[in-house]
Amino acid sequence: MFKNKTLLITGGTGSFGNAVLRRFLTTDIGEIRIFSRDELKQDQMRRLYNNDKLKFYLGDVRDINSIDDAMSGVDFVFHAAALKQVPSCEFYPMQAVQTNVIGTENVLNSAINANVKKLIGLSTDKAVYPINAMGVSKAMMERVIVAKGRRLGGTMIACTRYGNVMASRGSVIPLFIDQIRNNKPITITDPEMTRFMMSLDQAVDLVLFAFENGTSGDIFVQKAPAATIKLLAETLTSTMGKANHKINIIGTRHGEKLYETLLTKEEMVKAVDMDSYYRVPADNRDLNYNKFFEEGEKVITQAGEYHSHNTHRLNKDELTKLLFGLNEIKDDLKEFITNE
Repeated sequence: MFKNKTLLITGGTGSFGNAVLRRFLTTDIGEIRIFSRDELKQDQMRRLYNNDKLKFYLGDVRDINSIDDAMSGVDFVFHAAALKQVPSCEFYPMQAVQTNVIGTENVLNSAINANVKKLIGLSTDKAVYPINAMGVSKAMMERVIVAKGRRLGGTMIACTRYGNVMASRGSVIPLFIDQIRNNKPITITDPEMTRFMMSLDQAVDLVLFAFENGTSGDIFVQKAPAATIKLLAETLTSTMGKANHKINIIGTRHGEKLYETLLTKEEMVKAVDMDSYYRVPADNRDLNYNKFFEEGEKVITQAGEYHSHNTHRLNKDELTKLLFGLNEIKDDLKEFITNE
């Protein structure tokens, strides 16, 4: 499917972009374009991979001219560019709007005008029942993707939504490892807080599944197990030979949820179960507003959400196995993997 094709990854210098490169650079793909505004990370990636298939484009999703330059001749797009940190979006909500909402529309319009065949956008569980500015902006990003996809017959536009990606940049696992290594107390918010446990490779799998099976306006979610933050901290301390390492409970932070929700009640009613994934098709009602007032859905009141409190709960052995399989922290756990 990707043979001799050109793939553009917006925000490609992040954790997801690196995971895609690990998967694709050794295949027969024609070219991979990395689009981002961080020239330092681009230079680091250029030196790290040293591959002629890899091309770098400096720009910002807020600047449609820079996107148009990178989009010319592209077959497929993975749209990962976003502001993702909850505190920074909370302090500067309009910056989140500029990048996550308006920037997304810029990418979609550029892809449509360039006759791109398929575009997959990356969203987050925080877009479901959002309680912070980052979640609200990503929820609006999803709505832009669904609305644009609903009206199109050319470019296929779909969206993926996933929860906590283990060991990705900004996640708690690298933080916990650093605290353990430096003999600092592990700081956790609520020990009973649950998070989906999903690797970066599984995030790539989800995007590829949406790429192969999606129609315009779809949202895809991967079924994933979950674990409490307490179990995650205890598993890491045990794995690193410091089972009695101190843990400080600091309380739930502003804008943080007790559990992650990947599908709402309303979405679960129409979700298509595809074994390891859920597909939520777009509401394809036309612009006849009466339909929004006259057509209801009685079964929604009986439906349940899909969240990290009601999915499969990992035990310590299962979580340990997952941790040892993460490429992103293998160097950190190398001595313990050898001993294992």
